[in-house]
Amino acid sequence: MKRKFVTNLALLLFLNLLVKPLYALGIDVGVQNAVGASEYGKYFILLNFSLIFQVILDLGIENFSRREIARHSHLLNKYFSLILPMKLILGLLYFGICSLVGYFMGWKAHEFGLLLVLLFNQFLASFVLYFRANLGGMHMFRADSIISVIDRFVVIVICGLLLLDPVTRMAFRIEWLVYAQTAAYLISAGFAFSLVFSKSEVIRFRFDRRYYRSILRNSLPFALLFMLMAIYLRTDSLLLGKLLPDGKHQAGIYAQSFRIIEILSNYGYLFTIILLPVFSRMIKQQESVTNLTRLSFTLLFVPAGTLAFGIISYRTEIIELLYQYNLHHSSTVLGILIFSFLGMCVTYIFGTLLTANGSLRQLNTMAALAVILNLTLNLLLIPRYGIIGAAIANALTQILTAFYQVFLAAHIFRLRTDLRLIIRLFVFLTLIAAGSHFISQLTLFWAYTALIYLLFATLLAWGLGLLQVKALLEILVKEE
Repeated sequence: MKRKFVTNLALLLFLNLLVKPLYALGIDVGVQNAVGASEYGKYFILLNFSLIFQVILDLGIENFSRREIARHSHLLNKYFSLILPMKLILGLLYFGICSLVGYFMGWKAHEFGLLLVLLFNQFLASFVLYFRANLGGMHMFRADSIISVIDRFVVIVICGLLLLDPVTRMAFRIEWLVYAQTAAYLISAGFAFSLVFSKSEVIRFRFDRRYYRSILRNSLPFALLFMLMAIYLRTDSLLLGKLLPDGKHQAGIYAQSFRIIEILSNYGYLFTIILLPVFSRMIKQQESVTNLTRLSFTLLFVPAGTLAFGIISYRTEIIELLYQYNLHHSSTVLGILIFSFLGMCVTYIFGTLLTANGSLRQLNTMAALAVILNLTLNLLLIPRYGIIGAAIANALTQILTAFYQVFLAAHIFRLRTDLRLIIRLFVFLTLIAAGSHFISQLTLFWAYTALIYLLFATLLAWGLGLLQVKALLEILVKEE
């Protein structure tokens, strides 16, 4: 089981390392530089609004399907035939609720029109994620990995050509990015559907209210959890737009740093895609999850810690490399938000383990408290400190929820406290924090000192036994 996890994780990381940074740092950054902070800030606010309510499109069906298909793969045809009509109904509900709330938000006709296209994009994206959940549940991780990058690749091709041409770059509008995303999701959804369809029998779509009630009883706790998590992760941009006089412009500046955190967090999220079905099957078969939890946490957190302290020391250089305007404020926000990334990485391991176990009541309690904390902090800090206050609220919320999930998982699964690992991690983080600071002060070009820092962190992780090269090789060569 661990071998399958590591090999498929490697493929997933490889494909995403190729495509997603190019999309985010090439296309997304290029679009913001072309249209400006205020115009991009408008898009950023509307996008986050659509993502907060995205859970209505799913209501926990994706994770429910990934978990149940992993346990009962012979039920694929039954689930597929019944759930697709249900998702169409949820799509209508999503459009209705978002349109109504958007109307009361007071957005202008142009903004509302852009919102409708973004809602349609999220509708398509929800189908892609559902099809991928079925593939992941069947442990078709390679197909899942390829589909995970198709949409980004299509946008890279379309917008890349528009941004490279000086004429179209000067005339670039934010709507072009949104329309390119629509085309990309259509292609990705079509490909994913064909793969799932090929693994099923003859599909006869049916509408069954009794069955839908049964599914919703099981999936609504998942839906509530992800809506609450979306609220405390993404409401900062909405509040920036409402609480500050130049809210759209400030949201655009905030997006410059938040984008980097999203890029990094995507790689942590890839762990959950593979870990959820693997943990679910192990728990059902009453296998110990201790070793896989420890391995996956080390594999994620050691590189994450290395990146985090490197970004803190080189935050100004990174922002100046990517953007043309509002550099000082963006670099300050980035230095704070990077701690959100570390909290997310912990959640991606222990939160996934708890989700696979079905510990939804405890997780929803945590998420509800996190929403209250995050909204309170944002309402207090944004009017006084602006985007700096939003970053502080985000980081504190992520760190506190991470600690909660570690202690909860340790209690439920009776995970043994590995003092040696904890001490080694503490020493590692302390030394790379100091090392990143001192190495960045060397009188060399910053890119050279960054490479020296990465080499130092790698050697330090190896010296402390955190790279676990031997353990990885044993997993890769051992028969499953």
